[in-house]
Amino acid sequence: MHRKYNLLYLFAFLFVFGASAQKIRIKVIGQKDTTVQLIKYFGKGLYYADTAKISRGEVVFDGSKQKPGILGLLLPGQQYFEFIYNKEEISLETSGSNGGEYTKNLVVKKSEENKLFIPYVNFITEKKTAAGKLGEERNKFKSGDAEYKFLTDQIDAINKEVLTYQKDLIAKNPTTLVSKIVKMSLDIVIPDAPLDANGKIMDSSFQFNYFRNHYWDNTDLLDERLVNNPIFHNKLEYFFSKNMMAQHWDTIIYHAFKFCDALNPKSRTFEYCVGWIASSFGKSQQMGMDKVYYHMLDRYFCSKNAEGKHPSFWVDDSKYDELCKDLDKKLAICLGEKAPNLILKDPSDENWVNLHTLKAEYTILYFWDPECGHCKTITPKLAELYTKKMKARGVEVYAVGKAIGKDFEAWRKFIKDNNLNFLNVAVTDKLYQVAKEKPELLVPIYPGEKGKPTTLESLNYQTTYDIYSTPKVFILDKDKKIIAKSLSMSQIEDLLDNLQGQKDAPKIMEKDAKEDAQMQKKE
Repeated sequence: MHRKYNLLYLFAFLFVFGASAQKIRIKVIGQKDTTVQLIKYFGKGLYYADTAKISRGEVVFDGSKQKPGILGLLLPGQQYFEFIYNKEEISLETSGSNGGEYTKNLVVKKSEENKLFIPYVNFITEKKTAAGKLGEERNKFKSGDAEYKFLTDQIDAINKEVLTYQKDLIAKNPTTLVSKIVKMSLDIVIPDAPLDANGKIMDSSFQFNYFRNHYWDNTDLLDERLVNNPIFHNKLEYFFSKNMMAQHWDTIIYHAFKFCDALNPKSRTFEYCVGWIASSFGKSQQMGMDKVYYHMLDRYFCSKNAEGKHPSFWVDDSKYDELCKDLDKKLAICLGEKAPNLILKDPSDENWVNLHTLKAEYTILYFWDPECGHCKTITPKLAELYTKKMKARGVEVYAVGKAIGKDFEAWRKFIKDNNLNFLNVAVTDKLYQVAKEKPELLVPIYPGEKGKPTTLESLNYQTTYDIYSTPKVFILDKDKKIIAKSLSMSQIEDLLDNLQGQKDAPKIMEKDAKEDAQMQKKE
C-alpha cells in the first residue's frame, strides 16, 4: 500500500511538473488589467490561439495547447510583440507603448529559445534600420559618384555583419528551433557556371537552375514547426512567382506536384503548401491558372490515398461533394486540352454540325442565350468581327445558342435580325423532346456503338462546358485545343491579330473595360 501510494504520488508529481513546464508567463509593466490574446502564425496568417486575463501586468497561458513556432501577445490597441515557442516553459518581461518598444525591451527570464531569438530579432531590426537609412542617403547620388560607392560599401559591411551573426548562431545552437528558422532565411550560395576548354560558360542558365533546384536546401521541409512563421510563407510565395518559374499553368503544376509530393502528407507543412497553392492560383486573374487549381483538387483533395482517405485531411468530409463536383468536366476544358466535341443542329433543325470536323485555323466557340441581356450586346459585335475581319482569315465561329421551348423561335429570330452569318447550332426544342423520350435514337447506349447522330456530351453541353452563365467564350486552335477563354470581343480581336501575325491591323472592336470585366466573371 505504501509503495502504491509512492507511485501515485510520483505520477502526480510528474503530471504537475510536466504541465508547468510548458507555461507561458508574460509580464507587461504598466499594463492595466484587461483581456489579452495569444496569437499564432500559420504561414503568413495570424490567428487567435488563446485568451486570458492579464492582472497586475501578468498573464499566463497553457503552452501545451500550442504548436511550436512564432507566437505573439496581442494587447489593446492592436499592439503586439512576438516570441518563439518550442514546448518549453517561458517567462518574459517587457514594457513600452508599441510593438517595437515591447520587443526592444523584452527581458527573457526563462526560455533557452528566446534567449537566442529576442536578441537576434533586435539585432536584425537595428541593422535593417541602419542599412535602410544608408540606402535612402545613397539614392541622392548617382552610381558613379564616390559617395554612392562609399555608402554601398557601408551597406555591404552591415550585410556581412548580419550574415556572420546568423551563421554563428546556427553553428553554436544547431538543435534549436531558432537556428532552423534563421537558416531558412539564408540565401543559397550559387557556384559559378562551368566553363569549357576555352573559358566560356557552357550553360547560360546554370546558375538559375541551380538556385531553383537548391532553393529549399536551407529549409527542413520535414519539420512542420517551420510553417508556423511568415518566413516560410515568403519563401513559398517567391518560389512560385515569376522570379523562379514561367507563370504558365503547366510549369506551375509540374513544380507544385514535385514540391508537394516530397512533403510529409500528414504534416501541417503539407496542409499549408497544398492549400496555399490551390487557393492562390484558384483566385488568380491570369487566364489559364484555373488549370492549376483543378489539378491540385484532383491530386490532393478529390483523390484517395492508400488508406482510402482524401489526402487533404484538414477538409471536412461534408465539403467534398461541392469541391469535387464535375471536376472531370472542369479539367477537360482547361487551357491546353482538346475541346470536347459538340454535334448539334443548325437553325433549320435538320442539319448536324460537328465542331471537331470544322476546317479552320482558329475557332471561336461561343455560348449564348437570346434572352440574356449581355448576350444581346455582345453577340452582334461577334458577328461584326467575324464578317469584317475573321472570316477572310480562316477563323470560324461555332455559336451554341439556347433554343428549347419558346427560346427556339427567339434564337432563330435573333440570328436573322442581327445577320449572325457564322455557324449557329443548338439543342433545338425538337431535339430536346426526342432526347427526353427516346435518347437511344440520338446517342450511343453502349460504348463504341456507331450510327448515332450525336453524343450525350453534346446534348448536355452546359455540363460539358460548365456553362452556368452566358455569354462564354473559348478560342480553339486548328487541332481544337483550347488556347484562351473568357475574353471580350476586343481581347479576341487582339489575340487573333497577334496569333495570325497581324498585330498592326486596324481594330474593329473598341476596348471596353466593363465588357472585359464582365467576361472575366464568366470564368
